[in-house]
Amino acid sequence: MLLFGTRTRNALLATLTLLCGRCGNPSAHQLLRRTTMFTLFFVPLFPVRRARVTALCTFCGLTSEVPKEQVEGLQQQAAEQAAAYDQPPAPAVPPAPPATEMPGSGREG
Repeated sequence: MLLFGTRTRNALLATLTLLCGRCGNPSAHQLLRRTTMFTLFFVPLFPVRRARVTALCTFCGLTSEVPKEQVEGLQQQAAEQAAAYDQPPAPAVPPAPPATEMPGSGREG
């Protein structure tokens, strides 16, 4: 028996404040790169379709596709907004959580 299917992965490119087209609120929008992969036994093997960039309104949930020509400009705008608020820009990949010691590992103080 073969188990196959697809999985869509989202990678956060930037977070910036924009005016939403649906709700009209100036809210945070996440700029996401979405990649759909073919999976075999739950292991992603190859992309099924091209990666696309979308903007997600965090207030109302509207997802809209962003043209390739606008992606770099929006990333630059996000970096400028982060600098204006003295915040570092969002990393492309979130950092791994720090390692914690397991209880009963023999190191008791």
